[in-house]
Amino acid sequence: MRIGTFLVLAALAALQEAGPRPDRVNHAGRALPPLPKISAPLLFNTPEADAVLSAMQVFPRDNPWNEDISRQPVHPDSGRIIESIGADKPIRENWDMCFVLVPPDQPKVPVKLLKYPDESDPGPYPVPGNAPIEGWPMWGGTLEQVQRHGTGDRHLLVVDPWNGLLYEFFEARRTDAGWEAANEATFNLRSNALRPRGWTSADAAGLPIFPSLPRYDECERGMVEHALRFTVRRTRKEFLYPATHQAGHTRDPAVPAMGQRLRLKASVDVSDLPPHARAIALALKKYGMFVADNGSDWFISVPPDRRLKGLQALRRLRGRDFEVVVTTGENEGPRAGNR
Repeated sequence: MRIGTFLVLAALAALQEAGPRPDRVNHAGRALPPLPKISAPLLFNTPEADAVLSAMQVFPRDNPWNEDISRQPVHPDSGRIIESIGADKPIRENWDMCFVLVPPDQPKVPVKLLKYPDESDPGPYPVPGNAPIEGWPMWGGTLEQVQRHGTGDRHLLVVDPWNGLLYEFFEARRTDAGWEAANEATFNLRSNALRPRGWTSADAAGLPIFPSLPRYDECERGMVEHALRFTVRRTRKEFLYPATHQAGHTRDPAVPAMGQRLRLKASVDVSDLPPHARAIALALKKYGMFVADNGSDWFISVPPDRRLKGLQALRRLRGRDFEVVVTTGENEGPRAGNR
């Protein structure tokens, strides 16, 4: 073999080896870059965090959050459920859920659990000193002030990408004696395992929050690649897979259950939305959104990241633009045959 031919073949082989490995292609078919290493916690609204998030497969490919439901049949009670939430009400973006990424060796600290310790996973937990509380920085105040003072749900989300773990707290607060919270839920981001049936999480539905968030890196790419979460004022006393908990006050089938899944109708034109809003709307068509908690009707959680632009345009959408779909179960849809 001539030296020139050998060099060409070697170069082609190197290019093939440099291509994405099957385990580095995500559920949406996007090649994932290598997961960057970090040595300190990264806040959600930084380019360094974007690089890590872009390289993550959050939950397995066949997980409900990653399931394409664009062709799922419409639920027979769809019209009545939409009416009960408010067909004429606008969709609203709720700038609430921030998070922090921690390195694999992040020191773990105790967190005192005050309300639901029996439905929480055992600590200690890798909560860093710069852990943000729900709404920060958009809702004002320094990080230290927000960690210690204020009311509300005060969600705290900690993501460990290298160990594939997610730690979510409800009503978290930093005190002179250390961190405390109402409860904690740990999720394995490499597994489809749910909370124990009947257990809550940082959400009333027992669902994780972080996997639902339309992140800046996704919106910049033009497509959010997973389902979203939203709140409604009234829910019924029932939960649907993958939810594990309910907080309703009625049995009326026209009222949505926790875990009820909706999608934006295929007929709704979103082509003129600003890029970041369009990336979210496309996800609402392909992956939909889950009823995750009781709150204001049609409020979709987004990170309080000032780099996200034009999301107010989502308010053009109304409840009537959505439909309830028939959800798949634990061993249905992409999970069929997993048993």
